[in-house]
Amino acid sequence: MDILSLFIIVPIITILVLVFTKNLKQARVVSMVGSSVQLLMAINLVFAYFKERAVNSSIMVFTKDIVWFEPFNIHYTIGVDGVSVALLLLTAIVVLAGVFISWKMCDLPKEFFISLIVLSIGVYGFFISLDLFTMFVFFEIAVIPMYLLIGIWGSGPKEYSAMKLTLMLMGASAILLVGILGIYFNSDADGGALTFNILEIAQVNIPIESQKLFFPLTFIGFAVIGALFPFHTWSPDGHASAPTAVSMLHAGVLMKLGGYGVFRVAMYLLPLGAIDWSWVFIILSVIGVVYGAFSAIKQTDLKYINAYSSVSHLGLVLFALLMLNKTAWNGAILQSLSHGFMTALFFALIGMIYGRTHTRDIGKLGGLLKVIPFISVIYVIAGLASLGLPGFSGFVAEMNIFVGAFQEDNMFMRVATILSVSVIVITAVYILRVVGIMLMGPIKKEAYLKLEKVTWYERFGILLLLIPIVGIGVAPLWLSDMILESLDPFIKGLL
Repeated sequence: MDILSLFIIVPIITILVLVFTKNLKQARVVSMVGSSVQLLMAINLVFAYFKERAVNSSIMVFTKDIVWFEPFNIHYTIGVDGVSVALLLLTAIVVLAGVFISWKMCDLPKEFFISLIVLSIGVYGFFISLDLFTMFVFFEIAVIPMYLLIGIWGSGPKEYSAMKLTLMLMGASAILLVGILGIYFNSDADGGALTFNILEIAQVNIPIESQKLFFPLTFIGFAVIGALFPFHTWSPDGHASAPTAVSMLHAGVLMKLGGYGVFRVAMYLLPLGAIDWSWVFIILSVIGVVYGAFSAIKQTDLKYINAYSSVSHLGLVLFALLMLNKTAWNGAILQSLSHGFMTALFFALIGMIYGRTHTRDIGKLGGLLKVIPFISVIYVIAGLASLGLPGFSGFVAEMNIFVGAFQEDNMFMRVATILSVSVIVITAVYILRVVGIMLMGPIKKEAYLKLEKVTWYERFGILLLLIPIVGIGVAPLWLSDMILESLDPFIKGLL
């Protein structure tokens, strides 16, 4: 059995075992064991990747190709580079942390954990796919469970939020499918056979007219799930209504499919289209970065604050990719990882606060540092990481983005960079505002003096997310080097 297919097979086995569980205890133990195995596999993959790279200079390693539907030349083709490996590790950590944060899920626990794991199958499959059709299938598998997870286990206007999310992402999928078919029907431009294989298409000289036509469709199709302005509105409502673990996977993992798809497909296969259209999407991404940050300032609901913060920070990923240089792209991938850990951590903490105080309104909270110090201190650390304090992952990512963007000898790009840098100050405003109102000052309600203590499984889930944030900030070179060596084939098409 190849090492990558296990990322699909192990979750499927976990689901099959979950089907036969009879109560909450059994469901969560099976989910924990299955997710722990996935994390061990991801850690092992990192070491195996470095070992394989020492003797293998191929663009992708651990590749496997199986014919799926021969008439259309559709294959189950998989492989990874440093970018894929890093995102697989992110997914495994967030999934396991989500299981621990959902330890007390009492409403249909078996069905909840099955839906959560189905989502993870889609994400794992998307990150390892080297066939456009297979990638699209896994993309749909990742999106569809969100409707059930929000519509059944959510809160507030959950049916509205679930439907809005599903319709917007399905609409984006339809646009994406047109883009993928456009690439497919141009994959024989050099006289070869039609193919969905990403590595084979990258060697084809797709006509520039086709690249200009299909790049915006492919970019938008992927970028909508990455909260591209003005198609971002599904995200805050989805976050606000989703249960805690679903918000963690939604922001921490699912939204990363957007930036990865733009990087792996739109930029790699349609480089001339990227050069031609970049200025349009730079404008939209900068608006999203600034708009998301200012919107976060205006919110009073903790989930909406973090949701709009996600729109802002993910806008930086798209912005960096559109700079079309290696330094900025390194920053984009690092930002995807950093944001994944940070936003999952924020949503976990918000869920823990809401579970104890039964409110997410910062105006009704106060003095929490005195009664739940562990949660409060971690929230401050996450906030400092979010605003880019040195020593945390956010600083490493944003420095690469802004340095890479500003190095372009182009006044338009430099002005766009200056506008994007302003988000650091705006982020500081809403983070410090929340900390000041919610954690400091007098205790608002006497009931807060008797809040439930933090449990062992909550601590474990929190630490799973906190360790990478600090680890990347303190020792980023191993990860940065792994990413940088994987960018060369992509950059060549843009030179």
